[in-house]
Amino acid sequence: MHRRLPQVRVRRRLAQLLVIFVAVTGLLVLRLVWVQLVNGAFYRQEAENQRLRYMPVPPQRGEILDRNGETLATSISTDAVLAIPAQVSDPARTAVQLAPLLGEDPAVLLEKLSNRRVSSVWLARRLPVEVGRQIRELQLPGIQLIDRPERFYPNGPLAAQVLGIAGIDNQGLEGLELYYDQVLRGKPGRVLQERDAQNRNIPGGERRFVAPEDGRTLVLTLDRVIQYVAERELAAGVQAAQAERGVFIAVDPQTGEILANAVYPSYDPNNYASFLAEQRRNRAITDQYEPGSTFKIITGAASLAEGVVRPDESFFDPGFLTVDGETIHCVKPGGHGSLDFTRATEVSCNVVYAQLSLYRLGPQRFYEYLRAFGFGQRTGVDFPGEATGLIPSPGRIRWGANVAWATAGFGQGVAVTPLQMVMAASAIANGGRLYKPRYVKEIRDVEGRVVERFEPEVVRQVIPAPAAQEYARILRSVVVNGSGGRADLPGYRVAGKTGTAEVAEGGRYTDKRVASFLGFAPVDDPRILGIVVLYNVGARPAYGGTWAAPVFRAIMEDVLPYLGVRPRLEETATGNQGQSGQVSAEQGPQPGTPAELTVPNVRNFPVDEAISRITEAGLAYQLLGEGEVVLEQLPQPGASVPSGTAVNLYLDGLASSPQTLATVKVPDLTDLGVRQAAVELAELDLQLRIFGSGAAVRQDPAPGTLLRRGETVTVWFEPPGATGNSP
Repeated sequence: MHRRLPQVRVRRRLAQLLVIFVAVTGLLVLRLVWVQLVNGAFYRQEAENQRLRYMPVPPQRGEILDRNGETLATSISTDAVLAIPAQVSDPARTAVQLAPLLGEDPAVLLEKLSNRRVSSVWLARRLPVEVGRQIRELQLPGIQLIDRPERFYPNGPLAAQVLGIAGIDNQGLEGLELYYDQVLRGKPGRVLQERDAQNRNIPGGERRFVAPEDGRTLVLTLDRVIQYVAERELAAGVQAAQAERGVFIAVDPQTGEILANAVYPSYDPNNYASFLAEQRRNRAITDQYEPGSTFKIITGAASLAEGVVRPDESFFDPGFLTVDGETIHCVKPGGHGSLDFTRATEVSCNVVYAQLSLYRLGPQRFYEYLRAFGFGQRTGVDFPGEATGLIPSPGRIRWGANVAWATAGFGQGVAVTPLQMVMAASAIANGGRLYKPRYVKEIRDVEGRVVERFEPEVVRQVIPAPAAQEYARILRSVVVNGSGGRADLPGYRVAGKTGTAEVAEGGRYTDKRVASFLGFAPVDDPRILGIVVLYNVGARPAYGGTWAAPVFRAIMEDVLPYLGVRPRLEETATGNQGQSGQVSAEQGPQPGTPAELTVPNVRNFPVDEAISRITEAGLAYQLLGEGEVVLEQLPQPGASVPSGTAVNLYLDGLASSPQTLATVKVPDLTDLGVRQAAVELAELDLQLRIFGSGAAVRQDPAPGTLLRRGETVTVWFEPPGATGNSP
């Protein structure tokens, strides 16, 4: 007999079932609300994405032009191969057919073509024209050729380190391409096509086209012509100096606009993968180095601005300066003797400039001027990867502080970039204004309309205009009478400063040298200012005046006329030309030559070239010492002397002879007879060169000048009662 369940238990179970039913129904309703209302937009978009397939339409990357509208970077059309795995009917056969054309492994292609988890996959981004034609002829299902823009640099290596590179995905990777990537890139478009569940086009289905937004155009401050000349001459200069590499950067000192930026060796951005990354670096911005004597322009200009020195103020250089027990040597063995500040700049005297930075200015004031000129900080140039440089800070040098501040006065123990040097020098050339440097002049839209223009930006007034003008005149004298003679360009009034710096590695200086020249022209109205830096010069002697200065001259020789600067007649160190031909030291005045000639500047000239200039001026010469380059000369450049006068040429190897290191002071020979003057000089181991007879009325060099033993003193004699018309 079956026992019937109590009525209460039945009702309880029914109630439980009802609760479960209601709960499940509630959950389903909540889920439906969540799907339809809360995430409705998301799922509608997902459904649309499954129904609509899109093909990317890349934008045209903006062009890069020089300041005159010449194209430096543009985009050209190339074919790219896109595969849609869902449409590939035979992946294995398709892979075999494409592999030899694309240069790919068939197995790798098969894996890409069989991957149904992705809607599309790129097989190649950049195809030669012929390969694209062959793939089109195959008419492979699921394989599409897409017209894609490719970056093209029509001038090849020209300004390569400045322009940088753009990748295959229309993305800037280096240089200006990277810095202005958002401006140049534009916005991509797309084509949308309605498809069925098998990913087939639906006839008459929905089709949408979203047009791309092309990138904007950059107009640079660079001038293609100046850039070409700079790269050509820099390459020749690096090879002549047997240097590892070189940099030239030039600006308009009146605006801060960068006119040229050359780096050698260069590379071809159209094939950048074939070159090392360091070869693509813009060393004018990213690399820092010890500037050597070009840094003296900062010390000198600051000293004039502070009134702690005058152009005609006298100094004495014994050849060394002792600071806290350390000896700082001058570049000239035995020193330059008595000289004024202008002369100290002409011959690049370390001793004088060390005194200015350490004693006249003092660490605190000197540091403030270094910061004001822009050192130890970024210039703010529109370029990625700018270095800050390194300068000492007062009170933060643990040992040898005074020595550090003394050597900083002539550019040792500091680190700068070439860009920092040209911007600081521009403040001297333009009357004391420090500008912010720029590579980009304006930005234009696709219609060619200017949407943004960058005006010259003055950062600060660094020094008063009179001080800047005075030091600019001194820098002109460096070229006419001093170490920068090989940069002189008659008619254009070039001003500048040479530099030769030791390279420090592992905390100590090596035998490697950096040779440089910083200059501008014309001195009274500068149109261009630039610096040549040659790294690790192999030729000896590795002087900036010997190797970097000629590079600067060669560039200016083409650039200044191009800028419309007309040469003007002026007296130059080489202005008086006498009878050509070699004149020996024993020969006197030649018939038919002028009575008075100007001694040319041959400092830092190779011996052969120096001899040529001396003899072309109608003068004799005498070589003292051994070497390949003229270190010093006597009489001084610009001196007026009778035709046939012998110019003593002291060679760079002279310093290797211990006898030549000893110096003697030239006595006052006024009113002495020839015999008495000869005896006076003979006692000092000095030679006498005689013009005329009677009593001494004039001598060169002047009394008190320090000479090495064996050097010559030229003396002019006149009979008693003569009219005094001697030169």
